[in-house]
Amino acid sequence: MRTLRIRSFIILIFFLLLIIPWIFFVSAHFMETGTLSFTKEGPRDEIMSENLNKIIQLIESNTDKWRDPSWQNRLDTQLQQTQMEAVIISASDQEIYRSNKEKRSRLSSTERFSVIEDGRLLGNAFIYMPKSNTTLIISIIAGLLLAFFIIGVEMRRFLMKPLEKMSFAARQVAAGDWEMELPPSRITEISEVRDGFKVMVGGLRASFQKQAELEEERRFVITAIAHDLRTPLFALRGYLDGLEQGIAQSPEQIAKYIAVCKEKSAQLDRLVEDLFTFSKMEHVEMKLHNQTIDLKVIIQKSIDNLSPLAQQKHISISSHTSDDCFIKGDIHLLERAMNNLLDNAVRYTPAYGEIIVQCHKADNKIGFTIHDTGPGFSLEELQRIFEPLYRGETSRNRSTGGSGLGLTISQKIIRLHGGELSADNHSEGGALLTGWIPVIS
Repeated sequence: MRTLRIRSFIILIFFLLLIIPWIFFVSAHFMETGTLSFTKEGPRDEIMSENLNKIIQLIESNTDKWRDPSWQNRLDTQLQQTQMEAVIISASDQEIYRSNKEKRSRLSSTERFSVIEDGRLLGNAFIYMPKSNTTLIISIIAGLLLAFFIIGVEMRRFLMKPLEKMSFAARQVAAGDWEMELPPSRITEISEVRDGFKVMVGGLRASFQKQAELEEERRFVITAIAHDLRTPLFALRGYLDGLEQGIAQSPEQIAKYIAVCKEKSAQLDRLVEDLFTFSKMEHVEMKLHNQTIDLKVIIQKSIDNLSPLAQQKHISISSHTSDDCFIKGDIHLLERAMNNLLDNAVRYTPAYGEIIVQCHKADNKIGFTIHDTGPGFSLEELQRIFEPLYRGETSRNRSTGGSGLGLTISQKIIRLHGGELSADNHSEGGALLTGWIPVIS
């Protein structure tokens, strides 16, 4: 649909204000004069005065011919040429001549004079002259009124109605109704505002939906945190009450109770630490302390940290890394990411299982993989494994440990370094975590 600039619309309005009254004026002039030509011989009043003098002279100089039909025809011709009418009345108030047989003149301006000869009244004459400029002025005013009416209708159609619709749509959006209709407009500026309004509404709707999703995620996180904190706190309080009440009397029982309390406090410490790290990475712009790092050293350090836990389950961890895995990054964050990945593998790998860690250079990337002999991921877990606080167990029990934030934090750390982390199942069974980080530029 072609549109019109508002300045062009205003020019068109001024054109209508000029052309419509002019059309009315020309039409009124034609109806009054029977011609479209406009005399240029002199002012209209002077011409009318000259014609009036001719008619008066003709009547006064031919008093003896007032009743002569041929003279009356001559007077009719003269009156028609000057667009006047005349009535001659005798001294006894008898009508001698009338140019307009209807006895009702359609002309308004009247000139009356008496014809006197030798001191004797012969009669009276009435000459009806053409109307003044009143008709033309009325026609111009009527044209202006029609022009204003047309302009008002078009302005409402092209300007006011679209703006009223947008105002109503804004109130709909404020009330939460996103399904609104905006009428098209042939004014370019209003059409652009309409398009911008639609883009704004689309952005607001997306923002509202995102806010709703975040609110839902916030409620889920609060619920999950409350659940995850309650279990170890309940166990910790129970064992502390047992120690306080003297239920554990032998040194072996006391040592067991203390060990459980330490384990639960360490579990709470890990959970709080994970939550703090996740919140910091999610809402605070972190600055990397970049330095040259050998990813092979970080992997080996993480393996050494998790070896005691792996030995308890008789799990073997083997490393196959090349010697050119140098990257630029934050050593503490990368150690945290690798510890989380290996901790996840150890916890979900059954007893007497195996974990294989590989690191190699490919083009301008340093790639690494962690493959375990555990049960692998289900289809739902592959879709949600990196969601905050997501854990595969529907009961969210702590038999496998973990806070549900380890993989999420690891992925964010890898992405913070310009890389990527993904999860899949190995072709030979078990889970497979694959990641890459750009090499030193």
